[in-house]
Amino acid sequence: MAPGSSLPTLPSPLKPLLPLFWIPKRSGGPEPPLSEELPQGGFVIWKFLSPVPVGRSPNTTLPGGISSIYIPYVEPRFSSDFLELSATSPPVRSKFLRSEGDPPARPKESATMPERQLARLHSLRERLGDTLSANPNELLALFSRLVNHGKGMLLPHQLMAEFEAVIPEVDKQRLKESAFGEVLRAAQEAIVLPPWVALAVRPRPGVWEYIRVNVNELAIEELSVPEYLKFKEELVDGGNDGNFVLELDFEPFNASFPRPSLSKSIGNGVQFLNRHLSSKLFHDKESMEPLLNFLRRHNYKGMTMMLNDRIRSLAALRAALRKAEEHLLGLPTDTPYSEFDHRFQELGLEKGWGDCAGRVHENIHLLLDLLEAPDPCTLEKFLGTIPMVFNVVILSPHGYFAQANVLGYPDTGGQVVYILDQVRALENEMLLRIKQQGLDITPRILIVSAVRFCYQKIPIFYGNVNMKPVSEINIGVFYLVQVTRLLPDAVGTTCGQRLEKVLGTEHTHILRVPFRTENGILRKWISRFDVWPYLETYAEDVANEVSGELQAKPDLIVGNYSDGNLVASLLAHKMGVTQCTIAHALEKTKYPSSDLYWKNFENQYHFSCQFTADLIAMNHADFIITSTYQEIAGSKDTVGQYESHIAFTMPGLYRVVHGIDVFDPKFNIVSPGADLSIYFPYSDESKRLTALHSEIEELLYSEVENGDHICVLKDRSKPIIFSMARLDRVKNMTGLMELYAKSPRLQELVNLVIVCGDHGKASKDLEEQAEFKKMHSLIQEYHLNGKVRWISAQMNRVRNGELYRYIADTRGAFVQVLFFYLCTFPLSTWLLCSSLGMSVLTARVLLLALQPAFYEAFGLTVVEAMTCGLPTFATVHGGPGEIIVDGVSGYHIDPYQGDKVAEILVNFFEKSKGDPSHWENISAGGLKRIHEKYTWKLYSERLMTLSGVYGFWKYVSNLDRRETRRYLEMFYALKYRNLAKSVPLAVDGEVAANGSK
Repeated sequence: MAPGSSLPTLPSPLKPLLPLFWIPKRSGGPEPPLSEELPQGGFVIWKFLSPVPVGRSPNTTLPGGISSIYIPYVEPRFSSDFLELSATSPPVRSKFLRSEGDPPARPKESATMPERQLARLHSLRERLGDTLSANPNELLALFSRLVNHGKGMLLPHQLMAEFEAVIPEVDKQRLKESAFGEVLRAAQEAIVLPPWVALAVRPRPGVWEYIRVNVNELAIEELSVPEYLKFKEELVDGGNDGNFVLELDFEPFNASFPRPSLSKSIGNGVQFLNRHLSSKLFHDKESMEPLLNFLRRHNYKGMTMMLNDRIRSLAALRAALRKAEEHLLGLPTDTPYSEFDHRFQELGLEKGWGDCAGRVHENIHLLLDLLEAPDPCTLEKFLGTIPMVFNVVILSPHGYFAQANVLGYPDTGGQVVYILDQVRALENEMLLRIKQQGLDITPRILIVSAVRFCYQKIPIFYGNVNMKPVSEINIGVFYLVQVTRLLPDAVGTTCGQRLEKVLGTEHTHILRVPFRTENGILRKWISRFDVWPYLETYAEDVANEVSGELQAKPDLIVGNYSDGNLVASLLAHKMGVTQCTIAHALEKTKYPSSDLYWKNFENQYHFSCQFTADLIAMNHADFIITSTYQEIAGSKDTVGQYESHIAFTMPGLYRVVHGIDVFDPKFNIVSPGADLSIYFPYSDESKRLTALHSEIEELLYSEVENGDHICVLKDRSKPIIFSMARLDRVKNMTGLMELYAKSPRLQELVNLVIVCGDHGKASKDLEEQAEFKKMHSLIQEYHLNGKVRWISAQMNRVRNGELYRYIADTRGAFVQVLFFYLCTFPLSTWLLCSSLGMSVLTARVLLLALQPAFYEAFGLTVVEAMTCGLPTFATVHGGPGEIIVDGVSGYHIDPYQGDKVAEILVNFFEKSKGDPSHWENISAGGLKRIHEKYTWKLYSERLMTLSGVYGFWKYVSNLDRRETRRYLEMFYALKYRNLAKSVPLAVDGEVAANGSK
């Protein structure tokens, strides 16, 4: 082929080239042996970095029938994933293709062409070493500064601050653009143990590398995960090498399991799984036997569905489908299934194909297409039509779970709202699908929570009365009556009711099962951090209660939060049921360094139990639902909640070498929404609840201070900044109050209204008590009465929806700001640390460990506010950063930059004051974003599809991961069970370490 000519059109099998680029990098010599690394067959892309001499064939003969494709020279760029042909001479504009067995076309002779060779790309250690060799003084100054601070840990913003402080201005930009700059930007933490500085480097989401630098010798070495974790443990225990350390590594069990390799594919597990497994399972027409077996065994409570025993082979299935299609073509599309039911049974087809001739024909045609030409998209669509999910169990043990009068209680917030909205949408979708499938089945959804009362079995009387006897004894008939006794904690709620129907549904109930021990039933509320010793017995009781209610096994079990997910794992394991995990929030991400310093938290939070439970649940689940990508793998600069469980250590307990793989296809992003019957735009005047406006005005502007609200707003003409959340350190409502207090200009422009806590009832939670005290202190110190309104937690969701809209009427905004000063330490702190003999970095680590994180997994209040048309400002970290498109549908705010947060708010309100259309544009942008991505209708459709797809693949393949589950059984029995036993059992009348009574 002549120079300058184009690459010929590739034949059909060669067109999907992207997967063929990957050639694993090796650490060997200039021409690494490729045969060990490449699959059999396929094609390899080679990129020229120099011309090819005439008479020379490129030395790229590959094994296994692999052919090569050559593309021209381009300016070399670093890539950690490709091998490149290296040389320094000018490019030759030629391209050609060599198919197997054919010599490549060659450009004209060039006497000046040098030899070419394959060159591996440099490792992270080598690239950093090159930069260190080129800039020894600057980098030595930086690393020496870190070492001089003493033993400790630095986070990314602290590393950058040290860089800015020590590197001369003239060298900063050059170093930032070097390999060291890449490493510094990607470093998530630095561990300093003089003379060593170790870095955990994250080049992209889900991918980690570890190195350390010896400052005295300017030597750099790469570390394995165990080596890095062992090094990190020396911050705590000084490096005790004498004891055997348990290392958890789930990777060997999943090494052969398919998974995507691109970070952008994280969270699209079902699409990847369908493509991969269908290509293996359905490689020809006759390989559809597993699907046939799946359809033949499909039944519900003994009722055969889809296929009966007349169909025993693929040939018989094809024949029956063709005859059925022919029969349907002669019927009107709206003909009920009952009118041709008998004919279908003769053909071997049963109920489940549809409710009318048109829908049945569509589904039969879909299966015929699948049998003729297997395709992952067609398969997913067909699986979505198969009746598979009729009974669902949703677990949420902790807190107060009820439909009214509980929001704002300890451990009771967004998760309750999420589940109640979830089940309403899910029931509607289940009913719709069952109707369309032509079935007469009543679905059931059970929300299982802990009961807030105790059962007492009491013999009431003896004798003959008009009641069904339980047992007969000589002195008469004995009747056993269950008497319930409400606890003070549950007064005013339905938390003492065993079975409660969910409003707005027909077949969904809350089933409350009490915690119990061998001494009896627990009669009191306990914190979510103290539930661990009760959960194994609780799971057994739930299994019995659920079986009794459903009279069948559930088809899907959904866990919520750490405790619910552990119980879901135990139930799914016992019953052999598909399990879905929803974390909502993983505490490990909320409390930085809570793994490393777990012993400091153990008495109050029992993180040893919680992190162990999280590892068990996320590895046991068939699929995991998250609300956002960031919940799984964070962003370019921040680590995701699940990603933080890839590798960590709890010194003295165990090391997690490989805890979870965020590339695992079990991860799926399914975003929730807001209840559109409650949360709708302020501009929808016909639906506005004006009857509530007098109550809302009283709530906002009354001059009376009472148990419902304190402080008074003096200027009603100002817009309102509004926020509503639990009063705890993680939600950091005191941070918002402090931000407002320190900005005089913001106080001039707007009023502040916050809804949290309870002024009329003393909190039992020590953390909430501390936040109450801090809030009062800020109000007094900055003289905020007259500018702020602090309202107790509001439990009426309908009125809350109108409250959002009322705030919108003032041209206000909703602010969710998880804010605190992470690295601001007063002089007294430094003096205290010095007196205790602590280094600066050790002090930072300990102070950091006492602070909550700035991370929000999703942010349901953000969605609610945007759905009502209220411009919203929310943290850039976590889910809200994904929900909001900055400057279009709301604004991102960074909790590390408090002054900038106030500045963003001031700029917005000043601009909106001069140009009202600015406020309206942001409001409209938020509404558009919600309707495109965040509705419960989209959520329920996706959840049902996922349940069907994973249930099918679990049946026909090794998706049940038996080896992993056996490993988990051992881990549970030998580690978790003992940890749970170490948590003190609650005693009535005693105050637990976390403040519960």
